Amino acid sequence: MAKPAKNSICLWYNGDAEEAARFYAATFPNSFVTAVHRAPGDYPSGQQGDVITVEFSVMGIPCLGLNGGPAFKHSEAFSFQVSTADQAETDRYWNAIVGNGGQESACGWCKDKWGLSWQITPAVLMQAIADPDRAAAKRAFEAMMEMRKIDIATIVAARRG
Repeated sequence: MAKPAKNSICLWYNGDAEEAARFYAATFPNSFVTAVHRAPGDYPSGQQGDVITVEFSVMGIPCLGLNGGPAFKHSEAFSFQVSTADQAETDRYWNAIVGNGGQESACGWCKDKWGLSWQITPAVLMQAIADPDRAAAKRAFEAMMEMRKIDIATIVAARRG
């Protein structure tokens, strides 16, 4: 049995923690499912053998998926921010999340089908909005504000003016 992480992110799901963890493991590098724990007996909202928790990592970040039921939902107050190197990587992650029942949002944000928020953020965007040339940074920021999925060429062009 693997030693659990000293600190991990606990994500609440409504019975589909294992499905979500397996999707993340198949989508992102350095992501994997390490354990699936099943109920040893019946309980008020389930029965023996139901998946209770799933231990997994998303891009090296240890997580615990808890099948806690419908009481709590994910919100934008928590998101994974994934830094991408180029447009192909940006498109790949965005399309995987949105194309698997997720939904687009603004400024590089999207939600997966379980309601978890993701920021698919090209490194070029972060560099552009941190540009010491504040006019260039503002142009890049304003371009980003008009986008859903980030278009790197548009950010680069806006930064240049």
